[in-house]
Amino acid sequence: MHEDTDNLETQEWLDALQAVIRYSGKERAAFLLKQLSDRATDVGVQLPAAITTPYRNTIPPNAEKRMPGDLFMERRIRSLIRWNALAMVVRANQNNDGLGGHISSFSSAATLYDVGFNYFFRGNEGEERGDLIFFQGHSAPGIYARSYLEGRFDEEQLDNFRREVNGNGLSSYPHPWLMPEYWQFPTVSMGLGPIQAIYQAHIMRYLSARGLSPRGDRKVWAFLGDGECDEPETLGAISLAGREQLENLVFVVNCNLQRLDGPVRGNGKIVQELEGVFRGAGWNVVKVLWGRLWDPLLEKDDKGLLQKVMDEVVDGEMQNFKANGGAYTREHFFGKYPELLELVKDMSDDEIMKLNRGGHDPYKVYAAYAAAMAHKGQPTVILAQTVKGYGLGSAGEAAMDTHSVKKLDLDSLKRFRDRFAIPLTDKELEEVPYYRPSPDSPEMKYMAERRKALGGPVPRRPVECPKLEVPDLDAFSALTKGSGEREISTTMAFVRAIAALVKDKNIGKNIAPIVPDEARTFGMEGLFRQLGIYSSQGQRYTPVDHGQIMYYKEDKKGQVLEEGINEAGAMSTWMALATAYSNHGVPMVPFYIYYSMFGFQRIGDLAWAAGDMQARGFLIGATAGRTTLNGEGLQHQDGHSHVLSSTIPNCRSYDPAYGYELAVVMQRGLKEMYEEQKNLFYYITIENENYLQPEMPQGVEEGIIRGIYKLQSNVKKGAKGKAAKKHVQLIGGGTILREVLAAADILADQFGVTSDVWSLTSAVESAREGQDVARWNMLHPEAEPRKAWITEQFEGNTSPVIASTDYIRSYVEPLREFIDGELTTLGTDGFGRSDSREQLRRFFEVDRNYVVIAALNGLAKQGVIDAKEVAEAIVKLNIDAEKVNPRIS
Repeated sequence: MHEDTDNLETQEWLDALQAVIRYSGKERAAFLLKQLSDRATDVGVQLPAAITTPYRNTIPPNAEKRMPGDLFMERRIRSLIRWNALAMVVRANQNNDGLGGHISSFSSAATLYDVGFNYFFRGNEGEERGDLIFFQGHSAPGIYARSYLEGRFDEEQLDNFRREVNGNGLSSYPHPWLMPEYWQFPTVSMGLGPIQAIYQAHIMRYLSARGLSPRGDRKVWAFLGDGECDEPETLGAISLAGREQLENLVFVVNCNLQRLDGPVRGNGKIVQELEGVFRGAGWNVVKVLWGRLWDPLLEKDDKGLLQKVMDEVVDGEMQNFKANGGAYTREHFFGKYPELLELVKDMSDDEIMKLNRGGHDPYKVYAAYAAAMAHKGQPTVILAQTVKGYGLGSAGEAAMDTHSVKKLDLDSLKRFRDRFAIPLTDKELEEVPYYRPSPDSPEMKYMAERRKALGGPVPRRPVECPKLEVPDLDAFSALTKGSGEREISTTMAFVRAIAALVKDKNIGKNIAPIVPDEARTFGMEGLFRQLGIYSSQGQRYTPVDHGQIMYYKEDKKGQVLEEGINEAGAMSTWMALATAYSNHGVPMVPFYIYYSMFGFQRIGDLAWAAGDMQARGFLIGATAGRTTLNGEGLQHQDGHSHVLSSTIPNCRSYDPAYGYELAVVMQRGLKEMYEEQKNLFYYITIENENYLQPEMPQGVEEGIIRGIYKLQSNVKKGAKGKAAKKHVQLIGGGTILREVLAAADILADQFGVTSDVWSLTSAVESAREGQDVARWNMLHPEAEPRKAWITEQFEGNTSPVIASTDYIRSYVEPLREFIDGELTTLGTDGFGRSDSREQLRRFFEVDRNYVVIAALNGLAKQGVIDAKEVAEAIVKLNIDAEKVNPRIS
């Protein structure tokens, strides 16, 4: 029922509600409404959805906390920031370099940031660490402009906006890698900022609960756009924040109603949509839609017609009202009902045009932020309605193409100057100069005082943190001494390594295992009881397996992070811990263990951002190898994660075959990241195939780290002539190393071919060193050439070189130019499928028999043996020469 059939009865109910509010308070009114709702449900009354509220400000004027500062001083400062942001982008595009830049996003968000800088954003120079702030990427020019006024940048740096190659430049968007003491988080790959912010708030509480870094009243702020909310990562984890009651988290959504090309929801209302989504996820929602110039009109709206129009009008029309002016708004907004026209009959068109939106009113924004600070038990989202391109006038205010505005003509600059009272003459405007008052001006003093009171400049990224005392390789003796007569996988070897590390007196408390609901798959359930699984609520139930030794134990101080079936969330958790050295002053050692196929392929954008953020930690790609994870099939079998990881410059990638190789890599990673404090992270693949783990040979540590070492040599002493030339170099990586070893035996026993067998722990690191050396040699033609490690290992080799791994050929192919001898690569190119490991390796042509054929073929091409011998071997080894290429089958 939508029509009121009894106005008198309705009014009686409303009067009764108002009386309860007046005499008993809002809490009592809420209680009664809840009781009515429950009773209505009991008797079968169908209630309307109650996850959205009318299209008006959440906080009524009489409940707003008053902004304490100097409104006019702050407007002058904000106007200068607006001007310098605009000038920076315009100056960057005065030539033909096409550097780009954005004006309109910050124009709409300037007040949202300004109020935060003046009253809420805490820096790192106070008694406790400052807030973590995710600035919307396209608003970077405005943040730079404020830092310029604060004296942190000079004009040369502003002129080098988007000119970074020669140094002293400002990055296009927030990038910690490029500005490591300034930006904290990369955000412009839209959607990544919001999900990171949620997990930063989550980890802030985790660290505090474990006594590693007190949370205090620190906040995590995330500024994002309404259009960005279409990204799955933006809203995909908000239920976690509601469930965990992350009161230390504040989202500020700049609802300027426009995407890059047009309206976000031209035929709907994005604010209402977002309110429903966030409220349903357990968030405190604060809508800041209308500025204080609307308050008198709403107060006079005794019939609710103004509210009715506000509720009815779609976002596409809302943009028209600002783009087409006051007369248009009078006719098409207020003119929907004759009584509404009476409401504005004494207002001029200019006055109607100046009716401001909530996100541009510092009083309304301050009240919303203050409410968010005071709110307990829930995260808060502030939905602030703004105008994209605010202040640009006809040059782009609320225009469809305003996102692309990068240049303004002189008349537009004059209008902007006049609107914001920038003290520049017409002549000066021609140069689009920056403007910064003298250091002793009231504006500069006011800015300095506000930031001093809030703990110093923002943004600023701390770079110093304590070093960790890393255990020696002896601490990994369970791996380096081998497994004896027991067959174990490298996954189990890793679990043993973690068990040793968490017991270490120096770094044990810093270890943070992270799993996306796969701990039992990886044999890690023993950590449940030993370390506990972190839960902000502890364990309010008795687990089904409580009678077992390794029962599922949740704990408020738990060390293990079980993040559910959620790779993006688990990766975001890892990123928060991997940057804790900077954001919390605590060097954490996160190990994120996951199905390797669902790593870089699934969350590649986050991994790239982790490199940008200078993350430190370990990514562990478990159940790796296209033929080693044999039963899961096409979607699970990873044959290319090392190719993907190689695209991230500061990610070190390793594929160990044995436990001792894993131990050496892990110990070196700990030393590099936590003693030497290098800004890099490690990706290590581990497999689930059980086999005997040998004891570590003497002197192989350097080769393991640099990517390759000789494991065994099988050479006939005294061999001469063709017999001496019947020798090959065999390279194997990961579990396929065992196939290569078996091939060496077949070659020796059945074909009289000797070999050297090499363990390839990292084709990525070997190739990188080779490329770095090649670059140096090219640029220093008169100097003695340098040699890469892999080049030294194969220097002077004339034998065929065969490399077989559980990954696609392009993983190994980059080694070709650094190896003497003709290289043949075998790999698992093609889609995976389910079968036994033996069958899969034969199907993908990487097993011992194909290694043998490749070796014999290499000898035949050199004329050492006859091609007929290769053909006979193909028959002997039962290989179907006409089978379909696995790459396309």
